Amino acid sequence: MSDSLQPGSAARRKPKAVRQAGARLGGLCLALASAAALLLSGGCTRSPAGDAASGRPGGGAPVPVLATQAVVKTMPVEIRAIGNVQAFSRVAVRSRIVGELTRVHFQEGQEVNRGELLFTIDPRPPRAALNQAEANLARDQAQLNNARREYGRQKNLLESKLISPDDFDKAEAALKALEGTVLADQAAITNAALNVEFTQIRAPIDGRAGGLLVHAGNIVQAGSDVLVTLNQLRPIYVAFAVPEQHLAEIKARLAEGKLSVEASVPGLAQRPRGELSFVDNAVDASTGQIPLKAAFANPDNALWPGQFVAVVLKLKELPGAVVVPAPAVQSGQSGDFVYVVKPDQTVEMRPVKTGVAHEGETVVERGLGAGETVVTDGQLRLVPGAKVSVRSGLAPTPAQTRPAKGT
Repeated sequence: MSDSLQPGSAARRKPKAVRQAGARLGGLCLALASAAALLLSGGCTRSPAGDAASGRPGGGAPVPVLATQAVVKTMPVEIRAIGNVQAFSRVAVRSRIVGELTRVHFQEGQEVNRGELLFTIDPRPPRAALNQAEANLARDQAQLNNARREYGRQKNLLESKLISPDDFDKAEAALKALEGTVLADQAAITNAALNVEFTQIRAPIDGRAGGLLVHAGNIVQAGSDVLVTLNQLRPIYVAFAVPEQHLAEIKARLAEGKLSVEASVPGLAQRPRGELSFVDNAVDASTGQIPLKAAFANPDNALWPGQFVAVVLKLKELPGAVVVPAPAVQSGQSGDFVYVVKPDQTVEMRPVKTGVAHEGETVVERGLGAGETVVTDGQLRLVPGAKVSVRSGLAPTPAQTRPAKGT
């Protein structure tokens, strides 16, 4: 029998390098199988350190947390919104006559008082018209006096039957026509005198002048050209809107008295205070909100027309409310809850009902008593019954602060 037909002859003819590579591959497979067995055995074993880190009952070291006590205090009930500052009064100053603007008596952005002279229009044409009207009155007044004398003579002649009634009627008609002419002349004088007065344009309100829109030397038209705009800044309005579900409570509180409103101005430490002065007569159907306005005294011009500010409308106060820091309240699938630290230094997950919030604090309406200790930071590592190591304080991250409900 030839070598090609003998069993094992093909294996004996394989190169030596191929046989060595196969041996190394087999060794590598054995090493991987051993490592997998070790990993599987380690994954099924829980180390004491793992229990301590998890903070579960029976574990090692307790979980460090920040905690504080629930307190009883008076909490304000507020509605927060974004408002827009509006001038208390806004006037577009125009000329009442046609003429050349000869002089501007103020600077742009200047504070002006009611009655202060702002512009002067060339007074010569209106004065000439006034002189003409006065001359017409003098002429017609002389004719009227003559007509009265003629009327008296005609009346005596009619009584003596020396003239016909028709002649007397003509004299009476001439007298009445001249009386009407004199009245028209007097009206023309009044109108001409007003036009002379209108050559001096004065401020109709106390306020701040805006940009000058027409400069001296231009011809202004009556009633069309806006010369300058005045904004009254003291007092001033802040307009804002709140959801319509607050309307009933706002109306009820207004019936009891005035409602306070605060405005937060960027870059200003002190918040201006005002009063709610206007509730619109209809809810905006497109937004479901009711427009409101608050009036501010604004003595230092802290509020400026067109500015956007944060508005706080104070409705009432809640005395004796149980209050916790806002980061203490967590949200879960079943609602809000807090972790309460019990005397044995373990925690209990307590469902609570929360109310309003104010400046980083939240009212707990149900589920928590005053004096109980609640966790404010470190909740992510806790489970019910876990041991904790308590440090007093609040959560260091203000981003966890919860917004007020209903705002």
